[in-house]
Amino acid sequence: MRSLQILGSKKILVSFVILLAYVLIGMSAPYIAPYDPNEQHYQDAYKPPFFTSGDWRYLLGTDSLGRDIYSRVLYGARPALFVGVVGAFFAALIGVSLGIISGYYSVRIGEVIMRLVDIWLSLPAVVFSICLIAVLGIGLGNVAIAVIVIDWTRFARVVRSEVLNLKEREFVLAAKAIGMSGFGIIRKEILPNLLPLLTVLFTLEMSIAISVEVLLSFAGLGVKPTEPSWGSMIAEGLTYFRTSFWGACIPLIAVIIIILALNYLGDGLRERMDPRLLVIR
Repeated sequence: MRSLQILGSKKILVSFVILLAYVLIGMSAPYIAPYDPNEQHYQDAYKPPFFTSGDWRYLLGTDSLGRDIYSRVLYGARPALFVGVVGAFFAALIGVSLGIISGYYSVRIGEVIMRLVDIWLSLPAVVFSICLIAVLGIGLGNVAIAVIVIDWTRFARVVRSEVLNLKEREFVLAAKAIGMSGFGIIRKEILPNLLPLLTVLFTLEMSIAISVEVLLSFAGLGVKPTEPSWGSMIAEGLTYFRTSFWGACIPLIAVIIIILALNYLGDGLRERMDPRLLVIR
């Protein structure tokens, strides 16, 4: 019943459908792309999309090397989604664990963790990520590691603050009074109440991780040059923007759509899952 109520939101349903479409596109790119993303057709360079040229061979046009933009956009979803899911998952795993430990168990440990978070947050995120990639090397896995190393702090700070509030609530105090263990209280009382917050944070972190992957690829520090990425496509398209704007605009639109879908999904889930908002409505 609760799942049906969640899916009853148009905001959630539309966002979920868009994200599911992106996932399916990324997974099936090798099968639905009409061309190899690196296949070059020099004689067809700078071909405009079919709705202006009428040429159905290249649905979204070609770039300066005659590579099919439609095929490259499909393949470009794969690194973005990989970094988004893996980076957000492990950043959440580390940040939530440290946030709960510092907020529930020990004041001293919590202060140490929060001072570490303050130091981490004082470092410019973009510069820090570039330095990490310079040390680790270019590659999709290293981009995900950079996202994890930088963004676990967001989860740790917010979760600790919420846990400090929850552990003083009546239902937690009652659980302590009947002798429930600390782990049991966290599992049965605290985590369920953190779920709406974590849902919003996770979807937000996914959009941030995708943005980082696009930004690093735009700067030439993301995936390898032989692998298509939205960021590298935007960078290449800007060099010949005046003659063929679609080379940069189409991958940029793909990035904007998935980031908006993630933000709307997180907002919609928060509205449906947060009991305080349900009471207000």
